[in-house]
Amino acid sequence: MSISKKNLDPYQVANKIRKRVLNYVINNKGGNLSQSCSSAEIMAALYTRIMNITDLEEPLMPKKFAGAPSATNKDSFTGDDYNGIKGPEYDRFYLSPSQYSIVLYATLAEVGRMVPVGFDLYGKDGYVIEHIGESHSPGMDINGGSLGQAISQAAGVALGRKLKGETGRNVVFLGDGELQLGQTWEAVQAMVFYKLDNMIVIVDQNGQQCDGKVSDVMDTPPMEGRFEAFGARTYVVDGHNCDALAAIANQKPDGRPMVILARTNPCQGMEVLEEKAPTLHFIRLQDDEIPKYKECYAQL
Repeated sequence: MSISKKNLDPYQVANKIRKRVLNYVINNKGGNLSQSCSSAEIMAALYTRIMNITDLEEPLMPKKFAGAPSATNKDSFTGDDYNGIKGPEYDRFYLSPSQYSIVLYATLAEVGRMVPVGFDLYGKDGYVIEHIGESHSPGMDINGGSLGQAISQAAGVALGRKLKGETGRNVVFLGDGELQLGQTWEAVQAMVFYKLDNMIVIVDQNGQQCDGKVSDVMDTPPMEGRFEAFGARTYVVDGHNCDALAAIANQKPDGRPMVILARTNPCQGMEVLEEKAPTLHFIRLQDDEIPKYKECYAQL
C-alpha cells in the first residue's frame, strides 16, 4: 500500500532523497548530485506538507515508452498518475528544470508513489524514467521544453482552471538560472495580470547553473524586488527549512500569484562535493574519489 503523506517526516524524506541520488552517482560514477543537495527539502515539503494530492492505492512501476502522444497513438500516457487523482480541488505539479528529474524520481520512491526498484530503471533504455524527464516520465504531465517554458504552460493551465472555478493550485518548481530568461518574466507578467493566485512558484536559489555560478554567468539580483515589482506575492526563505516552506505555501490566496525564493546550498549534507565547485551541474567521479563519496553516503 502507498504511504500516507501524513505519516512522513519531511526532513527524513529529504535525507533519503539525497542518499538515493548519491547511491546512483557512486554506482554510475557521475550524475546530477548537487540538485539533490539543494532541493531535497523543497521536494520533501511539497510531497508531504504542501501539495493537496491524493494518496495512491499502491506505488507505481515505471512503464516502457509507448510512443509520443498523438491523435493516433492510443497507447501513449503521461506521468501525472504518480500525483494521484486529477480533480478540480487537487493541486498539480510542474517540474521546469528537467536536470532535477532524478530528484523527483527519488522523491516519488521515498514517499510511496513509485516502487523503490523502479528508481533502478533510471536512464535505462526503453523506460520512461529518463535522465531529462518528459511528459510521460513519473510525476510529470508536460514536456517543459527549453528552460523557462514550463512556467508558461502551467500559467495557461492555471488560467483555464480559474475560469472553470477549480480550487486546486498549480505548483511550479524553477531553477534560479531560469530567471535569466525573458519568457519567465513574460509568464510572471501574465500571471499577475490574470490574478492567478492559484499558482505557486518555488525557485531553488542554489546559485548554480550548467556553466557554473549564476553570478558569474549572468547575475540577476535583487530577485525579491523584481518579482514584487511585477506584482507577485513574494517571499524569501531558507530552502532547507520544510516547516517554513509549508507555512508560506499554505497561506490563503490573496489575488496574486505566489513566488517563494528558496535559498539553498548545492552541497547541503555533502561537504565532499565542495571540491567540485564551481562546476556542480553534472559531476563525474574518478575511481580514487569513490571511497570519499561512499563515506559520505554512510554518514547521511
